[in-house]
Amino acid sequence: MNTTEVKGNWNEQKGKLKQKFAILTDNDLMFAEGKKEEMLGRLQIKLGKTKEELHKIIAGL
Repeated sequence: MNTTEVKGNWNEQKGKLKQKFAILTDNDLMFAEGKKEEMLGRLQIKLGKTKEELHKIIAGL
């Protein structure tokens, strides 16, 4: 998952993630330029997943 892939269709992916994991908020999924690792860290803590698992989940949306 690179920044261009995420940035291009993030709103769509964000909606799907919120449907799949109702616990997530807009703040958890805020994607800012240069802050991808910070966002992934928030998701890791909230969902209890590894970065690899998160990459697979996002790629599978």
